Amino acid sequence: MIEGIFVEGLIYSIMALGVFFTFRILDFPDLTVDGSFPMGAVIMAACLHGGIHPLTGLLLSFCGGLTAGAVTAAIHNKLKVPHLLAGILTMTMLYSVNIRILSNRANLPLLRVETLLTRVHDYTREFIPPEYASLLFFILVVFIIKKLLDLFFITDMGLVFGALGNNEQMVRVQGINPATLKLIGVGLSNGLVALSGAFAAQYQGFADINLGQGIVVTGLASVMLGEFLLKSNKISVLTLRVILGTILFKAIMYLGRYYGYYINMTPNDLKLIAGILIILSLGATNFKGIKKGSRS
Repeated sequence: MIEGIFVEGLIYSIMALGVFFTFRILDFPDLTVDGSFPMGAVIMAACLHGGIHPLTGLLLSFCGGLTAGAVTAAIHNKLKVPHLLAGILTMTMLYSVNIRILSNRANLPLLRVETLLTRVHDYTREFIPPEYASLLFFILVVFIIKKLLDLFFITDMGLVFGALGNNEQMVRVQGINPATLKLIGVGLSNGLVALSGAFAAQYQGFADINLGQGIVVTGLASVMLGEFLLKSNKISVLTLRVILGTILFKAIMYLGRYYGYYINMTPNDLKLIAGILIILSLGATNFKGIKKGSRS
């Protein structure tokens, strides 16, 4: 039970890191996430059923999400469409694209297909139980992704991304094209989201075009919960708290799913809980800002 919460939290933390990139670093509200997450899942499922190596499937899933994010940024840049509308347009189109990838099917099971996780379980079967093997595997995966992001954000390009989110005009003055940065940034963000979807499909044993329904809310709630756990401006701490916030969010959802019946709560109410968490987080943030302002 506990290891399942941690595994799901780690898988979805990859998605939350992508959401963190667009919402907190780029200041680019992006709803493409609801389409790129299932896109990663369906690409991975199609690759596995086609006999393609799981690592190649992960790479293709990442590239699919990268392309989806780039399309959103291109619509925003070239057609001057607002962030949210550009994301909604891409998300809507991805629904049809995802069905096409699954050969006009809504879902595809992976129970009898060799996945990356089944290979990990086969290699570690003599040493540790499968559930703990999955946990250790995703700890390693998330650690690598976090380290790569930490290193990326301290490069010149990473620092420019931070400047873009704070002051786009300043970036223009430096002779850098913000449109190009948004194309790269939103693309990388959705690449991470699609990668998370690919891992989620393998862990859950199926890919479904509705996997991404409301996933952006999960990402936002995870980011905001993490902000209450740790306070720092260091990028290594910022990425760590996103991961911890996702695990905490999954734990809260677990409690709501398995113990909510005491207050007549059903699984259908989980989206309500996620929304309330975001509202409470926003309210607490605003309250802290007002409190600090009154002290000064």
